[in-house]
Amino acid sequence: MGAMELVGMERITAAAELLAPVIRKTPIVASRVLSERAGTEVWLKCENLQRTGSFKPRGAYNRIANLPAEDRARGVVAASAGNHAQGVAWAATSLNITSTVFMPVGASLPKLAATKAYGAEVRQVGETIEDALDAAIEFADRTGATLIHPFDHPDVVAGQATVALEILEQIPDVGTVLVPTGGGGLIAGIAVALHHLAPQVRVIGVQAKEAAAWPGSLAAGKPVRVGKMSTMADGIAVGQPGQVPFVHVAEHVSAMVTVDEDSLSKALLLCLERAKLIVEPAGAAAVAALMSCAAADLELKGPVCAILSGGNIDPLLLTRLIGHGLSAAGRYLAVRVTISDQPGGLSALLAVVGKTGASVVDVWHARTGTWLALDEVEVSLTLETRGPNHREDVLNALTNAGYSVRAAD
Repeated sequence: MGAMELVGMERITAAAELLAPVIRKTPIVASRVLSERAGTEVWLKCENLQRTGSFKPRGAYNRIANLPAEDRARGVVAASAGNHAQGVAWAATSLNITSTVFMPVGASLPKLAATKAYGAEVRQVGETIEDALDAAIEFADRTGATLIHPFDHPDVVAGQATVALEILEQIPDVGTVLVPTGGGGLIAGIAVALHHLAPQVRVIGVQAKEAAAWPGSLAAGKPVRVGKMSTMADGIAVGQPGQVPFVHVAEHVSAMVTVDEDSLSKALLLCLERAKLIVEPAGAAAVAALMSCAAADLELKGPVCAILSGGNIDPLLLTRLIGHGLSAAGRYLAVRVTISDQPGGLSALLAVVGKTGASVVDVWHARTGTWLALDEVEVSLTLETRGPNHREDVLNALTNAGYSVRAAD
């Protein structure tokens, strides 16, 4: 790692001046419910409302704008399944540079359409982002186009650092910043800027538990590839931290925590329901940490700023995640109940449910299960409940009424 690859305030200040005319200064929103939970003032930094729907254009634009004229003429290329693709496409088009983006065949249709709409030529290759990256590298070698890495370059890190400059303007006395973390470009930039301008601020990274490469890497003292990844937070599902971000994160980040899938879906639901903000699972990671980690474990110093890093979510996935989040929050209960296959059997069951105050969403009968006697039927109920305590009340009422009950979720 050469000294030239480190990011300092001069580079960040230059990025801020370059980005000021083209990037939105995103709003911050107070969250009463999170403030009560954390025991200190909590603000949400809404990068989900940034151009293209995430923080990514900051780094992409800064990287592309700093290319020499001869490199600009040959265009840029990127590999991404989502937010980086849109950031590169928008930045390149804004700078009148041609862009080619390689995306996996299974990339979501809204992200594919958006990337094309921002002006990139999109080529779908392979099943994984690694396949797309291999194709992008081959394209760069063949055409002379510059490969724009999503996080592993000083200009990208410096561009993302401008988020921290806005936070310091908007919350001058900020004590803790929580940052969704994948490859590390965003948290590295924020940590460097705060180290120089407000070194007392704690910077905490948040990773999805099922795709957490940073804890092991920090323990090893170098970027280490994590094995299997399986998370709804695809925006931060990065198998190995970048070399450039790693040096800055290891030096300046206070802590790195992980959150599970239930926490991510509940955080997304909270943003939607209470803050009226659409946030993708990766973008909700910082909120998930505030909801699931004890304030003492996070060692929060107030005020706290949680970054909502992106809001690009497929409506079909959003529909599923709302259901998942409601279930995780105790707002849905799916049960299977065995009842007598006699007239009045179902109405008696529903009468018990009605007395609990739960609302029936749907009912489904099954008479053919091998576990059922000839005079039995299994009824699957989806119920709307008011939270974990009410959920338990409903289960207890059904059991006390003599029913054989199995929770299906």
